[in-house]
Amino acid sequence: MNVAVQIDETRALENGALHENPIVVVGGGPVGTRAAQELSRRGYHVVLINAERWRPYNRVKLTPLLAGEAPLWQIYMNDRFQGPGTVRRYDNVAVVDVNRDDKKILLSNERVIGYEKLVLALGSRAFVPGIPGAGLSGVYVFRDFNDTEALIARSFSARNVVVIGGGLLGLEAARGMMKRGAKVTVVEHENRLMPRQLDLAAAEILKERIEEIGIKVVTGEPVQSINGKDRVTSVSLVKSGEVDADTVIICTGVRANTQLAAGIDLSHNRGILVDEAMRTTDENIYAVGECAERDGQVYGLVGPGYDQAVVAASHIAGEKPAPYAGSIPATKLKVLGADVFSMGDFENIEQQLEVKSYTFVEKETGIYRRIFVDRGRLVAALGVGEWAEATKVQQAVSRNQSVAFWNISRFKAKGILWRENNDGVSAWSKDAILCNCTGTTKGALVDAMTLGATTLDEIQGATSASTVCGTCKPLVMELIGEGALKPEPARWWKALLLISSLAALGALATLFFPRIPAPGSYITDDFWFNLWFDSIWKQYSGYTLLGLTVAAAMIGLRKRIRLRWYLGGYDYWRFVHLVIGIASVFVLVWHTGFRIGDNLNLALMASFLATLVFGALAGLVTGGEHELQERGYTTAASKPRSVPMWLHVLALWPLPVLLIIHILTVYSF
Repeated sequence: MNVAVQIDETRALENGALHENPIVVVGGGPVGTRAAQELSRRGYHVVLINAERWRPYNRVKLTPLLAGEAPLWQIYMNDRFQGPGTVRRYDNVAVVDVNRDDKKILLSNERVIGYEKLVLALGSRAFVPGIPGAGLSGVYVFRDFNDTEALIARSFSARNVVVIGGGLLGLEAARGMMKRGAKVTVVEHENRLMPRQLDLAAAEILKERIEEIGIKVVTGEPVQSINGKDRVTSVSLVKSGEVDADTVIICTGVRANTQLAAGIDLSHNRGILVDEAMRTTDENIYAVGECAERDGQVYGLVGPGYDQAVVAASHIAGEKPAPYAGSIPATKLKVLGADVFSMGDFENIEQQLEVKSYTFVEKETGIYRRIFVDRGRLVAALGVGEWAEATKVQQAVSRNQSVAFWNISRFKAKGILWRENNDGVSAWSKDAILCNCTGTTKGALVDAMTLGATTLDEIQGATSASTVCGTCKPLVMELIGEGALKPEPARWWKALLLISSLAALGALATLFFPRIPAPGSYITDDFWFNLWFDSIWKQYSGYTLLGLTVAAAMIGLRKRIRLRWYLGGYDYWRFVHLVIGIASVFVLVWHTGFRIGDNLNLALMASFLATLVFGALAGLVTGGEHELQERGYTTAASKPRSVPMWLHVLALWPLPVLLIIHILTVYSF
């Protein structure tokens, strides 16, 4: 037994969140580690069982390790676990049996551990098809750290390598062995490389790039047999005959590890069957990652596994998370030096008649991009070659985001969907103010992240950013690497849109409605005459308007000077600010009778109306900003509300002087 992480259980017990037995997570891969992290963050005592003799590592880093481009220490994942819970990890220990009735597990070191809940993150294993000769010496698979270790040892004597399988793992294995000096041939039985991620045109471009660096590619041809007496000497293909080989690497897919589930009578098919909360047929046992099957889907990517880990941890903690409804498969990485991007199930999507696809090709640079649009919404995309918009496209597909005809026209002409800009947070200088309310710079956030802050709560605690109005929250999320989250609407956004619209229409009506004509003689005891022309009533309306203006200005200053008012947060006072704005429109009509005036009065009205119109416009943008971001018309970093907001403030500045002069002139006459 190797206890990799010692814990302070006293601290864990003091937080009151722990049960008598721990939550046990079986599987030390990325998804199992993520589940342990999520549970620890929620205050649980977790035991993490890692069957491998290695610390938890990043499987994506195995290829550069095989190629000799990365040292061993770089592939290990951060095994720090945020409290208030605790995590104890056991390496090189497997689960032998589970007693579901007593809620106990038996480990390979003969230790028995009780559990409150059990999370299975068992992963998958390499699938080896029934090819004659697959059991010969010199035949390998490429799946985990042990496989990589064996291939590195073999690379010193390997001269002719055949990789069976032209998917992601096969191409990565080919690259690693080529980098170590071997002559490599990739054989894919389907008609193209990476058939689950790329269409035929994209795969052909990728094939050309791979062959340019010296790897031979054979597609559309199955392997007939692996030949040799005691060890591999060649591989026979159905059409092309024999290919010399002293080493064969089989990368023909994976299969979920369901053996443990089968042994303890959990329902399973291709994977362990789970419900929308990632529970198995035993309510105390959950399954996540590559071993889990939901609605007939087993995902072989780490992204869906992370989503599932969060859902399972949230459900265990009683948080009632949104049901897990599946994930959209996504690939975005560099394959043998070529950027490859794929998002969505394009193979099934392109069979649907209502789905249209658009392609951009730049042969001289080897760029290929294709998008799929279903009734105005982006549903899938793929490409080979550099694509600066790849992350944004991935977000758009995951949100089923709408794209306008001009976006499509731009894509067909230039290969980009959205207007190019460099306003992402990563492009900002360290001195740039990221949170205007607290004056927090990007550099302060970066420093906090360097010291260990990795979540929004930790960033807020360390810097106070995004703790006042919340406007900069999307920017903070982008900086900490979670910018793919769906934009959140402002609080009471529908009411903001309604009131802002009414305020804007009311202010504009002052310009276009017929003026109330001045009477030719003084009329006594007439309500409408007194309302608009009696000097006492004019003073009532004028000072009411002045009071509303001062109140609105004070509320506007609240977040700048951070007054500790106890009548609600920023969202509440923003709402009150807009209500005062629409009230000012009615009082303005009462005071002026739709008459704009001349000279000084004209300047005063222009300033007042501009303040109202730009304030209403800022409210409209605030209320609809999440939709603008959702549809790709703007970004969190571009701050679309900033222009009308600053125009609103600039229009307000002359008002105090103009009002003082107006009052003095009225009383002078």
